[in-house]
Amino acid sequence: MFEEYDVIVVGAGHAGCEAASAAATMGSKVLLVTMNMNTIAQMSCNPAMGGVAKGQIVREIDALGGMSGIISDKSMIQFRMLNKSKGPAMWSPRTQNDRMLFAEEWRLLLERNANVDFWQEMVTGLLIENNRVSGVKTGMGIEIRGKSVVLTNGTFLNGIIHIGEKQFGGGRTAEKAATGITEQLIALGFDSGRMKTGTPPRIDGRSLDYSRMEEQKGDEIPGRFSFSDTPLPAVQRSCHITYTNTRVHEILETGFDRSPMFNGRIRGLGPRYCPSIEDKINRFADKDRHQIFVEPEGWNTVEIYVNGFSTSLPEDVQFKAIRAIEGFENAKMFRPGYAIEYDYFPPTQLNLTLETKLIENLYFAGQINGTTGYEEAASQGLMAGINAHNKIHEKSPFVLKRSDAYIGVLIDDLVTKGTEEPYRMFTSRAEFRILLRQDNADIRLTEIGHHIGLATDMQLQKVVKKKEQVLGVLNVLRKLKVDPTEVNENLEELNTATIKERISVLQLLKRPEVGIREVMHMDQEILTCLSKYPEAVLDQAEILVKYDSYIDKEEKLAIKMNSFEDLKINSAFDYRKITALSAEAKEKLNKAKPETIGQASRISGVTPADISIIMVYLDK
Repeated sequence: MFEEYDVIVVGAGHAGCEAASAAATMGSKVLLVTMNMNTIAQMSCNPAMGGVAKGQIVREIDALGGMSGIISDKSMIQFRMLNKSKGPAMWSPRTQNDRMLFAEEWRLLLERNANVDFWQEMVTGLLIENNRVSGVKTGMGIEIRGKSVVLTNGTFLNGIIHIGEKQFGGGRTAEKAATGITEQLIALGFDSGRMKTGTPPRIDGRSLDYSRMEEQKGDEIPGRFSFSDTPLPAVQRSCHITYTNTRVHEILETGFDRSPMFNGRIRGLGPRYCPSIEDKINRFADKDRHQIFVEPEGWNTVEIYVNGFSTSLPEDVQFKAIRAIEGFENAKMFRPGYAIEYDYFPPTQLNLTLETKLIENLYFAGQINGTTGYEEAASQGLMAGINAHNKIHEKSPFVLKRSDAYIGVLIDDLVTKGTEEPYRMFTSRAEFRILLRQDNADIRLTEIGHHIGLATDMQLQKVVKKKEQVLGVLNVLRKLKVDPTEVNENLEELNTATIKERISVLQLLKRPEVGIREVMHMDQEILTCLSKYPEAVLDQAEILVKYDSYIDKEEKLAIKMNSFEDLKINSAFDYRKITALSAEAKEKLNKAKPETIGQASRISGVTPADISIIMVYLDK
């Protein structure tokens, strides 16, 4: 009935879709197995992509040849560039998306790929031969052979949904949990744990009074995630902001005795940075209000996502509390919020390729690794799909360094440090965030993506052209000079010091008060020379000028740090042989089996002195 596949992907969420698409695009024959063909690429939580640090990840996925950026652009109903008041390392694109259109676009894209086959059924186990995965087994007892398997099970592994005192099995509302895989993996020697996440109630937008809320419009000139020419929306839908109040908090507190969070029924750890509303009012009792984002679910639906009101309190308490929020006085509820507990596997059991250390050709991606967020999952799926393809075709592993991409930071953090709570990417996790900006993801990664056979020739040509144009702008800025008589009046208007002699435009642009567009309108020659370049090229050149010294400093630091990444360690190395190492270092290193000195240095409990001892030992 089934041929032997190169790659079998289990689960069709954000990680599974990227894994299947990447492996198939690179030439592997892929089977995507999902319990429900109608929920491929379902946005289980909020209908949005990107945000702080997450937007950088989506752009990196696009630059490498992944599809999340393109799908997000095609389904966007609003675009905003966050943190524009801060430096460019913090600028982060975010889209509000049409939930149904997002899923439809992903499914159609996968169906257009001739190398992707589909099967709708639950996978209950893996076929293992000589510590190597050889396929999967389904609930109907069907065995499907595969040279590699990528598990992207999301919140479905032994998932339990909690609403007040009610609890029932499920991986998502109205969808059953997945069983069998956890038990088999534990029997094979894997460690597992439990995590928790939650979602807010969904509301009928026709029952809300938006006049009592703050409108939050998209950017006047919308951007896009993809570096390709995806279409931009002619109009955008607004979101709105409102707030809880003391009355809302009082109502919520009446349900605390029935809360699964407070009475011990939920044991899994939830995300600290995105707590439920009951957790917020419990932990921050001094605050009399919390912000609520009112987000439309699409172009044509009236369904509203109440961002900031995630809860697992009883449904009657949720309903009463929702109606006490300003603008929600007559709110009608589509369904209540809930919490979900699920199994995950600590990611220290993986190599940097996301292949498991215990079972060859078996890869984990997404929430099974303890992460949270569509973007984090998609990037792991992309990397797992690439590496599964490379492994079975005897190609080199594909690993991104911490200085290459936020994706590199994410995977290195997971594999080296592990996580005991849902991991979310932040800009603060990246030590090279000035290098890892959202605007230069294509320049950093597209050539690499093209080399491995994922990014297209057209993508590469666009990057080559962009690099040439940026150099062209920089040459113009160095070459052209401005006279005090021509620009001093403009400089006074910009509240910056006047000049006393002719200087290059590049020198002028280094001033924080002076932007490239202000410079262009100071002098006709400058305007003529620069107006032929695209906006993205001008922005790139301006960033390179203004942050030149910071970029240079980070590049030098990255070179120094990467020298440790090039010092490989044999995976079979026994650290117990080095008597000078601390007992803690021996234990942590033998468990983690770091692939490089750099990775070893980032393991908690391993000191700089331990690293020096290892390097001396390896030299001998």
